[in-house]
Amino acid sequence: MILSMTGYGEAQHVEDGVAYALELKSLNNRYLKTSIKLPEHLSVFESEVEKLLRERLDRGSVTFVLRVRDHRADAAQEINVAAIQSYLAQLGKVTTDAAVQIDVAALLALPGVIQPPEISEAERERQWKVIASLADEALKHLLSMRQAEGLAIREDLLGHCRQIRTRLAVIAERAPQVVREYHEKLLARANELLAQSRLQLELDDLRREIAVFAERCDISEEIARLTSHLDQFAKLCDSSERAGRKLDFLAQEMLREANTIGSKANDATIAHNVIEIKGAIDRLKEQVQNVE
Repeated sequence: MILSMTGYGEAQHVEDGVAYALELKSLNNRYLKTSIKLPEHLSVFESEVEKLLRERLDRGSVTFVLRVRDHRADAAQEINVAAIQSYLAQLGKVTTDAAVQIDVAALLALPGVIQPPEISEAERERQWKVIASLADEALKHLLSMRQAEGLAIREDLLGHCRQIRTRLAVIAERAPQVVREYHEKLLARANELLAQSRLQLELDDLRREIAVFAERCDISEEIARLTSHLDQFAKLCDSSERAGRKLDFLAQEMLREANTIGSKANDATIAHNVIEIKGAIDRLKEQVQNVE
């Protein structure tokens, strides 16, 4: 089943006066790229969050943002008085102007001034369970959205494949006629020249020229390979694996076969249908970039 790389999920949880809010976003990317933003006192869990995301997602640019509001009375962080005194002493060396005012908020924002309380091992485990549970819920919402968009992408991809098959059928029907028409034109032209010059025509030479032309413009192998690529593409659209990279590769191969058909087939009708096929393949290639 095709999954889109675009999705959104969120989850909230309140426990013992602490409110957690998780927001998970996913956009297109050729590989899996994660951006994890945790509160400072929970940053120790970043590697675990990274591992969790990689277990559930294969491609996409994923942003994981966790916000925490602690409404408990004992949530206040400790102020490092020694650090503040050191900063003030250093500032006193910079200026001796007694009228200089110090912004307390800016002072508190300096490194080492505010210290988060120590977290016990039991508290650490409890917080990880909360984060993991939130991540699981948000991922379910995100994957559900990816699946819904994937269904729409699947229909669009298969629609383009049907257009390609229709055009390819016209080309396959037209190809043998190109050789016959060339034979007729060559024979008519040869007879015209012979009538004017009263020369004799070697039939073997005429057959050899037609055989060379038929071999040069033979596109049966390219038609067979393009048809095979379309069959594989359709199977991948309904497979359970993450098929984005394979679909991208097949679209590239389809374009290669279409270009070869266009260069070998010396016929306006075939050329017109090749242009339409290449347009449909370009739309395939563009849409495949949305598939995980």
